[in-house]
Amino acid sequence: MGLEIGVILPTSTPDPSRPILGDVRESARFAEEIGLDSVWSTDHLIASAPMLDSTVVLATAAAVTERITVGFNVMLLALRPVAWAAKQVNTLQLVSGNRLVLGVGTGNPAHGDIGWRAAGVEFADRGRLTDEALKVLPDLIAGRPAVLADGLQAKLAPGSAVPPIVVAGNGKPAIRRAARYGDGWATIAMSPTEIRANLAQINKLASDHDRPPLKATVVAPQLDADPSRAADQLQAYAAAGTERVILAPSGDWRRDYEYAAKLRS
Repeated sequence: MGLEIGVILPTSTPDPSRPILGDVRESARFAEEIGLDSVWSTDHLIASAPMLDSTVVLATAAAVTERITVGFNVMLLALRPVAWAAKQVNTLQLVSGNRLVLGVGTGNPAHGDIGWRAAGVEFADRGRLTDEALKVLPDLIAGRPAVLADGLQAKLAPGSAVPPIVVAGNGKPAIRRAARYGDGWATIAMSPTEIRANLAQINKLASDHDRPPLKATVVAPQLDADPSRAADQLQAYAAAGTERVILAPSGDWRRDYEYAAKLRS
């Protein structure tokens, strides 16, 4: 099939009435043992439901595994000074043995603006700040000199390999952002037909920037409960240009992971 299959670590939930706060170590090890490709952590300072810090979660997952990819789904760059974000990313790369994928986004408005206000960031500025961060982030991660938005030149040490950067979002600014800065594009619950149409638009813009074509990461694809039928649906996603799917949590992470593993068999 050629598709990577990922799962969300049990550290957050979209449903405030059903917190999903499980054992990160146990779940990450189990995901690796049953052959899944990646584990992911979401990222908000204050959300509509309990949520752990994504960087600590991914460091924990990396520490108890050897092979599996660990990823931000997605890091909200605008919540942090970009140099701090880069330091977190390159440290995760170094301690994980270059197993990180960096999803980047501007946050789900459903969580409101309280987390942004608590971080001293204007909610309306998050898109601009994300673009400014992405301009310098690769150089900062790699330990190369970078000029920040205020004109300050900074260089982090040690540097690391720059992880794949997957830019999330469906709006026009996010599409432009993915085309200009992304190694991939992420979206939620789109159909294969929608994926194909959006990738055509993104890759036209990427070509205008002399950048290579992108593939999609689809979070929470709408799949049949029967693994054999779901596998057929995943073939359609792959044909549309999807490289990775990340399955949504249901509340029972072990059951979710076992279902995901069946899609690979």
